[in-house]
Amino acid sequence: MPIQPLIDAATAALTMAETKPPFSPQEARIEASRCLFCFDAPCIMACPTGIDVPTFIRKITTDNLTGAARTILEANVLGASCARVCPTQMLCEGACVMLDLEKDPIQIGRLQRHATDHVAAHGIDVLHAAHTKNGRRIAILGAGPAGLGCAAELARLGYSVTVYDKQPAGGGLNTYGIAYYKMRPQVSLDEVRMIERLGVEFRYGVEVGRDLQVADLDRDHDAIFIGIGLGGANRLGIPGEDLPEVVDALDFIEWIHTRPLDQVPVGRRVAVLGCGNTAIDAVTQAKRLGAEQATIIYRRGAAEMSAYPFEYELAKTDGATFLFDATPVEVVAKDGHVAALTLAKTAVHEGRVSVVPGSEWTEPFDLVLKAVGQEKQIGLLGRLFPGLKIDSRGRVEHDPTTMQTSLPKVFVGGDAASGGREVVNAVAEGKKAARGIHASLTATATIGPVQPSRFGMPDGAVGSGFDHPIRVHELEAALTQG
Repeated sequence: MPIQPLIDAATAALTMAETKPPFSPQEARIEASRCLFCFDAPCIMACPTGIDVPTFIRKITTDNLTGAARTILEANVLGASCARVCPTQMLCEGACVMLDLEKDPIQIGRLQRHATDHVAAHGIDVLHAAHTKNGRRIAILGAGPAGLGCAAELARLGYSVTVYDKQPAGGGLNTYGIAYYKMRPQVSLDEVRMIERLGVEFRYGVEVGRDLQVADLDRDHDAIFIGIGLGGANRLGIPGEDLPEVVDALDFIEWIHTRPLDQVPVGRRVAVLGCGNTAIDAVTQAKRLGAEQATIIYRRGAAEMSAYPFEYELAKTDGATFLFDATPVEVVAKDGHVAALTLAKTAVHEGRVSVVPGSEWTEPFDLVLKAVGQEKQIGLLGRLFPGLKIDSRGRVEHDPTTMQTSLPKVFVGGDAASGGREVVNAVAEGKKAARGIHASLTATATIGPVQPSRFGMPDGAVGSGFDHPIRVHELEAALTQG
């Protein structure tokens, strides 16, 4: 039978509560005071956007939360989102020198949230557009993290920027595809509004190639940035895949973000296919929304899953179960709805997975969530941009320093360039592309690998325009003044 919501609003609010709640002011000061404020800190180098972690934490110790937020957001305009969704254990916190002292790392993510929440709650804008426009217009395709990172940087450099997205709201993955217990969509929407206040124009419900042609964008803009994300989940290629209860895991997560929690339909027995971080998000949320059983089915062993270890442990804590070395061979239907999965054991030989003959068995399920990777947008990008070079893995070829593609006027970042990485990587690539666009259009701008200095910015410059040199002692004097 069709799946239905399983829990009431009060229960949903409890079970979907954030796993990392915000610090109180006292907790934040205590945690910040543990920081050693390292010179050339490894946590800075571990951050793809080069946030000057010691500086913003030092400002928290003096209750200068506005200054701390400015340090964060000048480096990463989506600092509030990344504070919640970044795999900090693998990045900044994983590089913390406290680990070398056999102590717990500084909780950088939660401190970052503490600072960015302050300016959001009080309506304080710490980022500002250039005082005058330079007369250049840039089109950005996609309002996800890469597009937003590029748009904000360009606005601060004086460009007129228009972002096009087919969704009704901006934010991309951050708005529609992050586990609810990690981040509420409102955080992402607030970041979009912050970027709007920089003068960036957003046009929603617009699909390029259908509602707007690339030829028109090319005519009306000086450069185009491709920030289009990945497509839908890869097909399974098995009988029964088109039944109504076989759903993309990201679509299931979008239901959670766009409907009241007590109106999200969930199966009592949920199968999640795949074992990446999206699969973990899906299985955990299914369990929290009332599924009696939620099982990840993965065709390889536990050692080969792409999910982060801490995500795996969280899912197990929430009661999710894991079935490794197995794969579905058929979705079994009853009265036109999912009733079960026929599964088979798998074996891996020389890196290739194969089904073990005669090993099939059937397990009852009423909802199947696909998290087996997303389709690359090769066909779409090829139609929109004839002559655009795309590699064998479906990624747009580009200059790694400028993010410029084989089409001189077209730049790229995010999933279209990398094939799918973290939010913070997409923001970093968007910023890099903005600087590449600026260099291409001004001819006098110089760019290169931007190495964060002790103060979280290229040596000898502040802001994104690199046009206001400042002495080191002046920066040191300003650390506690925001």
